[in-house]
Amino acid sequence: MPAGSTLSHEIAEILRGEILDQRYREGDRLPSERAMAARFNASRGAIREAFSQLEQLGIIAVLPGGARVRALSSASISVLGPLMARGVSPDLVLVRQFLQTFGSLAAQNAREALACADAAQMNCIREMVVDLDREEGGFSVAIPKWQRLLEYLATIADNLVIQLITNDLKAQFVAQMTALTIQPQIDKQAVAQALMELRESVPDRNGDRAAAAITAFFDALTESVVDACLPRHAQRARAS
Repeated sequence: MPAGSTLSHEIAEILRGEILDQRYREGDRLPSERAMAARFNASRGAIREAFSQLEQLGIIAVLPGGARVRALSSASISVLGPLMARGVSPDLVLVRQFLQTFGSLAAQNAREALACADAAQMNCIREMVVDLDREEGGFSVAIPKWQRLLEYLATIADNLVIQLITNDLKAQFVAQMTALTIQPQIDKQAVAQALMELRESVPDRNGDRAAAAITAFFDALTESVVDACLPRHAQRARAS
């Protein structure tokens, strides 16, 4: 990568952080290219490229009168990871929204998978659910099995739009949560109930019941992850 491109990327990351931290708010005009070039000891070309990167993210609009900050709701999905990384604890609203969105997409995959799976695939789904139902090794052992089941259902459903959105969300969410070493304690009774519903939905190909079971699992997962994040959230609040 050319040196100028590296510098413009670094500048874009700094400015992105300042916008996400609301140093620059919606509607604010960023300093001119000349002022930014002086601040970062860079060429105006590097500043222009940094602005272009921010515009691609959807967080600024480069207009004839200068670059202005856009509403965060106008940004691309790529800003979610950086948003999660701000501070010592992830924003709890974002955590909920991430997991609720994952759950909705996974539920739709389950609904579509049960509608189109062939006999061999149905047998495999049944075996994976039974294996989960037997799991007694705790959350850290069970969650990879849930992940494999959900990925298998996604493969059968073959909904490219859901797959692409899930991939992008997962890449940003999982990386941030892994870095924080969050260890949630999920409600075992809620998971057992979700598994029972899921197990009983498979023989009848009841996609709606399977979707509801997966939604219930994600509801329990969401509460456990939020609870695990609370101490870090309180630490961030004290620090501010």
